[in-house]
Amino acid sequence: MDVPGRWPLVGHTVRLLRTPVEFLSSLPASGDVVRIFLGPLPVFLVTTPELAWQVLTTDADKFDKGVVFDKMRPLFGDGLATSNGKFNQRQRRMVLPAFSRARIEDYAEDTMTRFAVQLAASWQPGEVVRVDQRMQDVVLSIAGRTLFSADLGPEVLDEIKRSIPIMLKHVLVRAFTPGFVAKLPIPANRRFDEAAARLRRVIPEVVVAARKEGGDHGDLLSTFLRARDEVTGEGMTDEQIHDEVVTILTTGAETTAVALSWFFHEIGARPEVERRFHAELDDVVGDRQVTFGDLPKLEFTQRIINEILRLTPPLILMRRARQNIVLGGVRIKKGTEVAVSQHTLHRDPRWFPDPDSFNPDRWEPELAVALPKGAFIPFGAGARFCPGHFFAQTEIALVAATVARRWRLVPVAGERVYPQVKATMQPNQLPMTAVPRRDLP
Repeated sequence: MDVPGRWPLVGHTVRLLRTPVEFLSSLPASGDVVRIFLGPLPVFLVTTPELAWQVLTTDADKFDKGVVFDKMRPLFGDGLATSNGKFNQRQRRMVLPAFSRARIEDYAEDTMTRFAVQLAASWQPGEVVRVDQRMQDVVLSIAGRTLFSADLGPEVLDEIKRSIPIMLKHVLVRAFTPGFVAKLPIPANRRFDEAAARLRRVIPEVVVAARKEGGDHGDLLSTFLRARDEVTGEGMTDEQIHDEVVTILTTGAETTAVALSWFFHEIGARPEVERRFHAELDDVVGDRQVTFGDLPKLEFTQRIINEILRLTPPLILMRRARQNIVLGGVRIKKGTEVAVSQHTLHRDPRWFPDPDSFNPDRWEPELAVALPKGAFIPFGAGARFCPGHFFAQTEIALVAATVARRWRLVPVAGERVYPQVKATMQPNQLPMTAVPRRDLP
């Protein structure tokens, strides 16, 4: 059950951070329930879809968020990513309406499309574009504008673009290393703390101003301010709204930007996949602008997105047992840390043949429907399923399709691109050359 290769003091943390894909995908060989060590802390990690589904869904009420989320609380406060119990359920009831299909359609037709068009129009033929940076810019712009109306938050948008990338760079190391590391007077800690402090200063100012002004500006902030819990009738405090805003910015925006970056990298490296993607786009959209209504027809595009989400999810989901429980025949005591890793599940050859290869056709409907519950969980599962999943999938498809109407993005010869661990599996760099597909206004 214990995973080999444990180091003194640091446990398996170094392997997890240095070679996460190799380490996490190797765990099923040690059993259905294995024990790893994050520093001195023992963590029981489940390696089968059935047990993952039990932890995240069937027995979800028997777990709280785990130690990693405890360490992230100074950043996220009591947002959905870190809160537990009845408070989490209450917040979820009030946050979910902000991500309704009708709201997301409005964001898609206005904000997402507008920023994607601006991005595509900003490049010149033959220009070498840092795609990873540009995707992060456009996603943070979309996140900021959907959170705050144009009248209320332009200065916050600038601070978001400045501070969020700094925090994302260091948050995972903080989460997986001993607590004393975060207190060391080193430059990385200072930059992280200063960025978090800046956001905690500017976001509440906007919340207070929006509450005073009232009305519905068609943004997420307005929805949060107007939300009332259906059970208690209470609304969210300014502090609670701040925590949800930071959670959305740091979790949702990061996942989406990384997925878009890998989208263009993967199709750029595979001419046949790129040809099929462009052919579908030309057939469905032609020379007009991509719309929200086009997305269900872009079936191959969605397969590419699913394959990206399979290969580049967050590293690990942590839980803490609220009571004694049995997982796969292993007795887990109350207070024990338990984990589910999407990388472990998504790269298991029992469900995904040749799991390290990029193959959108593994998402053909008859193959996808045969997957066991818990085998593919890029947005989690159960009561803590990410409420912004449809927002993220819509944004990835719209931005990718809008850019691809105008451009092919071609890999730069000699530039090595590989995943590195930050908050998620970001590319170390992604320079690509913009080659026109057609002249568009």
